[in-house]
Amino acid sequence: MNLGDYLEAKRRAVDAFLEKNISRGKKQKDCPEHLRESMGYSLMAGGKRLRPILSIASFEAAGGKSDSILPVAASLELVHTYSLIHDDLPSMDNDDFRRNKPTNHKVFGEAVAILAGDGLLADAFNIITHAEADPVRLLQVVRELSHAAGPEGMVGGQTADIVLEGKKAKKKDIVYIHTHKTGALIRGSVRIGAIMAGAPRRKLDSLTEYGEKTGLAFQIIDDILDITGTKEEMGKSTGADSAKGKNTYPSAFGLKKSEKIAGQLIDESLDALKGFDKKADPLREIAKYILLRRN
Repeated sequence: MNLGDYLEAKRRAVDAFLEKNISRGKKQKDCPEHLRESMGYSLMAGGKRLRPILSIASFEAAGGKSDSILPVAASLELVHTYSLIHDDLPSMDNDDFRRNKPTNHKVFGEAVAILAGDGLLADAFNIITHAEADPVRLLQVVRELSHAAGPEGMVGGQTADIVLEGKKAKKKDIVYIHTHKTGALIRGSVRIGAIMAGAPRRKLDSLTEYGEKTGLAFQIIDDILDITGTKEEMGKSTGADSAKGKNTYPSAFGLKKSEKIAGQLIDESLDALKGFDKKADPLREIAKYILLRRN
């Protein structure tokens, strides 16, 4: 398969949904225009839509065939975007640029940026309720997403990252930060796709393992690129995280060992898909892409 064509087709589908329903097309009569502009500014800033695409690819791998996954997949991008807006705030990472554009708070002010993130998080769950799917599955999706994004997931990882910033963290703490701050939402994205497809327990467990391995590998590669690459997607300069005293895999395990660990994780993620047919090829290719990405 051609991964580039697949990613582009799915990105366009997600963008079209977001454009129509969330950014400028949705008629939220009681939403202040300034808030809507702030939400749309970050949401439509040109991300790769990795998390929604992973959800769609997992849905297809588990036998899903309808468009019912699209609203649910798009909700993952809203949660991801909210987290980026808040991460960039002066009280967090204090970043001026993301994806080569001024960060939200630089354009709209800190207060509106906070509220834009809050609005996106709330709207993520709102659009799930409009998906045409079994209500029991949608309830499972809400449970999965709230867990992945909440105190036992992304928010918990972000908190540990902040508390340990500037301190020498133990290796187990760094693993916790990475598996929760970044890995939890990637794992959740894969699981949500499988849940929407009604995957049996065996397939759900295999896809969960795939999501866990690729999620951790993604953040390790991000740490490596912070040292060796351009971090173009994030709009940050090389070494930005290291300069802030962030605890990273290279700082704890060394660069070479971190590269080896990432490679092993991707190999294990591919092993988890051995029981799937060619419908899982997009997931396989995405895992390889994560290992080889350069931004």
